[in-house]
Amino acid sequence: MNKAMNAHDTGELSFDVVIVGAGAAGLNAALLLGRARRKVAVIDAGEPRNAPAAHMHGFLSRDGLPPAELLELGRAEITRYGVQLIEGRVENISHESVDGGVGPEPATEGVSHAATTAAEDGGPAFTVRLAGGQVLGARRVLVATGLRDELPDLPGVRERWGKDVLHCPYCHGYEVRDQPLAVLGTHPGAVHQALLLRQWSDDVLFVRHTLDLTPEDRDRLECHGLRVIDGTIDRLAVEDGRLRGIELTDGRALPRAAAFLFPRMVPQDELLTGLGCIKDDGGWVVTDRTGRTSVPGVWAAGNVIDPRAQVITAAGMGSAAAFAINGDLTDEDVRRSVERRRQAHPASARSEAAHLNGARSEDVHPEGVRPEAGRPEAGRPEAGRSEAGRAEGAGR
Repeated sequence: MNKAMNAHDTGELSFDVVIVGAGAAGLNAALLLGRARRKVAVIDAGEPRNAPAAHMHGFLSRDGLPPAELLELGRAEITRYGVQLIEGRVENISHESVDGGVGPEPATEGVSHAATTAAEDGGPAFTVRLAGGQVLGARRVLVATGLRDELPDLPGVRERWGKDVLHCPYCHGYEVRDQPLAVLGTHPGAVHQALLLRQWSDDVLFVRHTLDLTPEDRDRLECHGLRVIDGTIDRLAVEDGRLRGIELTDGRALPRAAAFLFPRMVPQDELLTGLGCIKDDGGWVVTDRTGRTSVPGVWAAGNVIDPRAQVITAAGMGSAAAFAINGDLTDEDVRRSVERRRQAHPASARSEAAHLNGARSEDVHPEGVRPEAGRPEAGRPEAGRSEAGRAEGAGR
């Protein structure tokens, strides 16, 4: 088993990139950045969203693999490239600006030396504080903390969640194909979920529960071959470690092999909002295609910004973020190199600037700007034409 560093094992450390979250998005970003020879730390709180599921699906070459096994493989891979994996929970990320302020909060004595140094160099810099007191400095931050599923308070739901009480048809539909299924009307998204599930089974009940169905939605469900059950759910019947059916408050029992529900998905984006990242009208942090947020130096990837991202999608988002982060760091590295050279050799820099200015002045033509070498003068009729072209023109 791969050994991770505990949050209490080290004092302050400085990194090019600190990644918060060790799911598919965070680990894949770490893999790319580690291979790019960046100094990277991944903070793992050890609470993956898909932990209740026995298997994951839809991941090419890893279909059916237990989620925990994928993460273990990923942790082993990133450490081969020098990435540090730290077990712990991030409590706060603060942004050290060039003028010394920590946005969005005032500066404090806890600002890391790494963050201060990077900020003085003119680039984004961050202080990452973990529970237990460890402080990390980072030039860039990637938040891949996922989301949490808020489940309805119905007996049996939490007990069987991820087993035979399910959410995603694409993740679990094939495994319960051709079996009697139920969709629980606990969320407006349940209607679309039920319509999709009809592809996997001819026997799908839509148990309305407390959801107000519009006449149009009821018509769509029934026309698509689903039976709508009007009634309030009392509990899920679980026997011998398996779902047996749905029991209603009026005493009816609906034998079912599996049930689907649409949870309330809440992004775990407190670190992003604490940094001031802009959200859209739906309450999700806004990013570009690479995961770049509205705050310079901060990226996000995976379910924390996209509730529909499957494991393979989240991994791809992590990869895209890593490409962009490394490019952004490279631009900053080059800028700093140029600035250091100019500061170390100010006379040389002035001489070079004077030489360039002199070269420009010599290019001044009596009638305007002298044409560059190898380029025709703009005022000549044959400008831009080859010798053959000019000869052809002269013979017309």
